[in-house]
Amino acid sequence: MGILQRFNDIMRSNINALLDKCEDPSKMVDQMLLDLRRDLADVKNETAGVMADAANAKRQLDQCDETIARYDKAARAALQQGNEADARELLSKKQQYEETRTSLANAWQLADANATKMRELHDKLVSDISSLEARKSAIKAKVAAAKAQEHVNDITSGGDRARSSMEAFDRMEAKADRMLDAAQAKADLNAGVNSTSELADKYLKGADSPSVDDELARMKAEMGLE
Repeated sequence: MGILQRFNDIMRSNINALLDKCEDPSKMVDQMLLDLRRDLADVKNETAGVMADAANAKRQLDQCDETIARYDKAARAALQQGNEADARELLSKKQQYEETRTSLANAWQLADANATKMRELHDKLVSDISSLEARKSAIKAKVAAAKAQEHVNDITSGGDRARSSMEAFDRMEAKADRMLDAAQAKADLNAGVNSTSELADKYLKGADSPSVDDELARMKAEMGLE
């Protein structure tokens, strides 16, 4: 009956706690159901044996009752025919079977009680396996949903990283634009200063230099040729 004790231990255990310790609950559920189905096969064989013992005990009890009834009927017939000695012998035999019947009745009651318990245990095991089968589908569905959610989380995380990278590139591009604009503005300012200087040179060029006529007049004065 060790298999029955193991089955009772499984039924009393906290299955949810066992699942929490397993990395993949769906695989553990499959293994548990496999073990329970093996237990069911053993329980079924033992139940059949106990039920057969009960049926045999009942058959022996019924045969004893039939024999007792037969000797009682024969004893009555002997009395009716005036054969008291025969009736006494038949009643003595009847009493022997009645004593045997007590043992047979006790054996049958015990066997019948064991058969009832085994049948109840068998039926409960069948019911529990059916219930766990339904729970297995739910557990597998939850595990699949969890894995799908993890996959979505990974993809979403990748999208977040991509957005973060794009934002960083946008900031760098904006900074580069500002640097280019500043450089261009400086170039424009420098170009404005140079053009103004060149314009001044245009009008001042030669303004401080004496003309040829002025130089010639100065020389003639110095030479007293005027």
